[in-house]
Amino acid sequence: MKVVVIGAGMVGSAVIGELLVHGGISEIYLLDLDRDKAEGEILDYSHTTSYNYNPSANLKIGDYHHCKDADLIIMTAGPSIKKGETRIDLAGKNAKVMKDIMKNITRYTKDAIIITVTNPVDIVTYVATEEFDYPRNKVIGTGTIVDSARLMRIIGNKYNLDPKNVFAYMLGEHGATSFAPWSISNICGYTLEDFIKIRGFNINLDKALIEEDTKKIGMEVWRKKGYTNHGIAAGVGRIVKAISLDEKSILPVSVLLKGEYGLEDVALSVPCVVGENGIEKILEFSLTEEELNKLRLSAKSLKDTIAEI
Repeated sequence: MKVVVIGAGMVGSAVIGELLVHGGISEIYLLDLDRDKAEGEILDYSHTTSYNYNPSANLKIGDYHHCKDADLIIMTAGPSIKKGETRIDLAGKNAKVMKDIMKNITRYTKDAIIITVTNPVDIVTYVATEEFDYPRNKVIGTGTIVDSARLMRIIGNKYNLDPKNVFAYMLGEHGATSFAPWSISNICGYTLEDFIKIRGFNINLDKALIEEDTKKIGMEVWRKKGYTNHGIAAGVGRIVKAISLDEKSILPVSVLLKGEYGLEDVALSVPCVVGENGIEKILEFSLTEEELNKLRLSAKSLKDTIAEI
């Protein structure tokens, strides 16, 4: 695979690290307005291939013309939220960044799969797909993939289980209105309540608290270190693996909806089958009415933001 990473900041650099351990990638191009920064990252990573990283992956400085025959384009560019800024401020800035980048990408391709990472990721995903008429199956927002990983980790810790055995998602907006659809959450087919009995545990399963703790983690990381990068980079790596190996994995990613769950003209996270063609199927689970209302609330929040910017 040939991959172009746009943005050499904290997230873009961490994504490069994920890609370099992936055996199926032969070419990686890193593109940034600050060329020295990109060259510095490439030089630094060039000293790792003798140890843990894939020595066959060719990491180079990139430009937009490298998008022409790329299999994947990973968009991480754009400023992070600063103290005193609102979500609307960030959305306005990064919607503009995305427009500028998409103008350059679409000069060369509409065939590559684009993974959007820049926040607010649902807004950026919407802009890339809707405003540039890019095939919606080929624009995948990281959405709630990292939120869902956090949820599975919290539940796994409670049950003393490997979180990969927990089937649970955060859906909707990657932000304040995300939610856990508990009606479809389970552990290897058992309901969370039934598995407590099977394990013989005495667990207080406070779902509201678990959901709230899940939503707070990202902000806690940001407050303590000033940015988040490792978790989201791992989420990007998971999506790349699903595409490159054509896994047909079900992942909670952000996609432009066109009637699914009764929603249109908005991008947010729902479970999707992801394979070599990008998003191959949007799955419509039978959510409860309460859960559907939460999904509608997420959609309204995002539409209000789009209208305002």
